[in-house]
Amino acid sequence: MTTHAPRKPPPGMAAASAAGLDGRSAAVLRELVELYVQTGEPVGSRTLSRRLPLGLSPASIRNVMADLEEAGMLYAPHTSAGRLPTERGLRLFVDGLLEFGDLGEEERAEIAARCAASGRSLQETLAEAGQMLSGLAGAAGLVVAPKSEAPVRHIEFVALGPGRALVVLVTADGQVENRVIEVPPGLPPSALMQAANYLNARLSGRTLEETRALVAEEIAANRTALDALTSQVVQSGLATWSGGPGGSLIVRGQARLLANLDQLARVQEIQALFERLEAQETVLRLLELAQRGEGVQIFIGAESGLFDSAGLSMVVAPFRNARERIVGAIGVIGPTRINYGRVIPVVDYTARVIGRLLG
Repeated sequence: MTTHAPRKPPPGMAAASAAGLDGRSAAVLRELVELYVQTGEPVGSRTLSRRLPLGLSPASIRNVMADLEEAGMLYAPHTSAGRLPTERGLRLFVDGLLEFGDLGEEERAEIAARCAASGRSLQETLAEAGQMLSGLAGAAGLVVAPKSEAPVRHIEFVALGPGRALVVLVTADGQVENRVIEVPPGLPPSALMQAANYLNARLSGRTLEETRALVAEEIAANRTALDALTSQVVQSGLATWSGGPGGSLIVRGQARLLANLDQLARVQEIQALFERLEAQETVLRLLELAQRGEGVQIFIGAESGLFDSAGLSMVVAPFRNARERIVGAIGVIGPTRINYGRVIPVVDYTARVIGRLLG
């Protein structure tokens, strides 16, 4: 389930009403989630009674919290502790209770300056935008960079380990893209070198699509001296950039996802997420998710299908080129307690700034 984030939404109760919550329950849930976002700690009834302007006693708030827990909105991590929001409670908060406004002029100017393309390649500009979002959100910044349509100057294959190789591609306009591909286990280094030499001899100012068409024709007509393994590397290296929108995935601030993780299982889940982010199908999936609606999309827990782990959220927005076609996306992956009210407008505005640069 996704959430479209309008530019400046008014505080709404429609989602809360649809979930069967009255005004008092909605106010308690909103305050509890906002405190959880700030502290990451369970929230107790006494803390809420001091903050809520409803004049409710701790006992009354405990009754409301019990009702919210029964409705699946809250849970108790320990019997004597306060309460934390469930993914369902967070979804309701984001859909109908979250209040956020537009960015100030200074914030807009700072984002525009950080994303300025003067003297930098598009890839460097997008990497800086991802780094900026990572810092602002305390999460990992993600950018799906547009597919390059410039001629290719050089391609290289680097062995990473059993069954994996890195493809490094340099375009005529100076952009560098890296992709990880699968290769046959036990592939000799000479096959990677031969594949690179074969492709570099045929690039000659051609785009990737032109090179791919030429190579496919030569292989089909058996006009190459490549053995079967090297031919497979050549085709895999070209196929990783071909078909569908989206170029490379830029990830910045991965270490922020590993901060404060003391459980080995959680560390392993995050590492599995990093591996998934390396796959080309993840790029296309991110674009597909970003295109589900206008503006910012919010995914809580496993809603995106990109990761199975609970405890993570993703906020992502598409950006468009001069022809108003969606060519990339930008956003963050972080803990479910990211500051949604802050992150959503920042991601939204950054996507629009990048769109203007592409235009």
